[in-house]
Amino acid sequence: MSVFRNNWSTISRWAAMALVALLILFFPVPQTSVTPVERTFRVQASQFAYNPAVLSVNPGDRVTIELLATDVVHGLAIDGYDVETISDPGQTARLSFTADRQGTFRFRCSVTCGNMHPFMIGKFQVGRNDLFWRGVLLTGLALFAAIRGSRK
Repeated sequence: MSVFRNNWSTISRWAAMALVALLILFFPVPQTSVTPVERTFRVQASQFAYNPAVLSVNPGDRVTIELLATDVVHGLAIDGYDVETISDPGQTARLSFTADRQGTFRFRCSVTCGNMHPFMIGKFQVGRNDLFWRGVLLTGLALFAAIRGSRK
């Protein structure tokens, strides 16, 4: 009878962990309403990178990107948005638009600037990165289960 109780205890623990994992994966996260603001980013472009390479905004924000090419002519075009600008060396080009699409979008150089041109990309994030935080929580749950299981 104690073997049955021990197995039942193990099964119920794993079922509880599976339930928590499903809650982490599928529980809807409430959307917080954030008042749109003006966001300005100064992005330096040099062969073959953007600095900063990741731009994060909230949905509805009015975004201005000031692109400064430091060596040769560079461009910046955001996939999913119909926006583009080109900057001559030492000159600042400005690009303004409203971040009206939520998600993660690549931005890339739109002017051939050398051999590594295809790899000159960055990331434009609109909204929270819920997938990342859900992954962190699932990893924590897996570590908890591994530590708890190693004690027995």
